[in-house]
Amino acid sequence: MSPSDPVSLRPFAPGDLDQIEALWVAGWQATMPDIDFTQRLPWFREHMASLMRDDYAVTCAVDAADHVVGFTAVSESQGHLAQIAVHPDQWGSDAADLLIVAAKERAGQLTLDVNQENPRAVRFYEKHGFRRLRADVNSASGRPTWWYGWP
Repeated sequence: MSPSDPVSLRPFAPGDLDQIEALWVAGWQATMPDIDFTQRLPWFREHMASLMRDDYAVTCAVDAADHVVGFTAVSESQGHLAQIAVHPDQWGSDAADLLIVAAKERAGQLTLDVNQENPRAVRFYEKHGFRRLRADVNSASGRPTWWYGWP
């Protein structure tokens, strides 16, 4: 699939988890190649299960064949975007734009944290109207993060 192929959004279905895991690994591996994200899959699986138990809504971006190319996990009640990921093959497509617009519409206001070492993501959030709130540190990795808010 190329970034110019049409993408649509739909709610998460239980059969999507393997595709979500694969695109999460691919996206993070491309972003931070010094970390082996396949070793972090057990954490990610538990993290996603925890988010879904906590009423986070998972939305999938899918291609015409219904293959998952991106996803978000958003809490309406907390106004928090816990996850957004798009497969690197789809970077430059409208998948991420569709996902972030839908997340903003779902929650009305959002906070999120992003690795400071991820300038592509920082530019993306700022392009979509998020404002930097404060610096922080990821408790799991020890890497510096930024907290952002919208509106």
